[in-house]
Amino acid sequence: MSAAPRALPLASAAGQGLAGVLLAALMICTRGQHFASVDALPSASWAVFFLAGALLRPMWTLPLFFVLSSALDLGSLAAGTISDWCVSPAYWALALANAALWLGGHVYARRLHEARWRAVPRLAGVLVLTASVAYLLSKGGFYFFSGHYPGADLAGFLARVPHYYPRALGTLAGYVAVGLALAVAARRLAARRPQGALA
Repeated sequence: MSAAPRALPLASAAGQGLAGVLLAALMICTRGQHFASVDALPSASWAVFFLAGALLRPMWTLPLFFVLSSALDLGSLAAGTISDWCVSPAYWALALANAALWLGGHVYARRLHEARWRAVPRLAGVLVLTASVAYLLSKGGFYFFSGHYPGADLAGFLARVPHYYPRALGTLAGYVAVGLALAVAARRLAARRPQGALA
């Protein structure tokens, strides 16, 4: 069996840097309500962590993006554009959810990715699994540990899943599909130019 053509993670320092800047910009533009947010776009935070795991080599990008997301939340809170509803004792659960997303992207890129259409079901499976774990950690952590739901129980949490999970999964899948398509295209363009520095 011949080796499958791969395009992840991005290889060159320039490609890594550009991808990191674009992912940070995407998070800044879609997370919370602040001076740079684009209200028409859903939050890309989950996808940013998944794509950072898939496209960027350094492991320190995980805490870096978590610091960025936390700074955006605290900045929006300080500016009064969001309430303190989401900043609760359960905020730590977001770190675990983000780590799960980053790990999902990391494993996909290094073990499962192929630059072929037949790999799409594999990516879909990874996204469903990763989104499910992230949802349980972030939403479950908030529901059970934020203190906002005194009568929190498993039945109450499960009743919320059909309302919130499909949207979270769809948003993640949409952003990841676009991000990976752009990464593959950049890698192929760079491969045609020996001096290219995009991938």
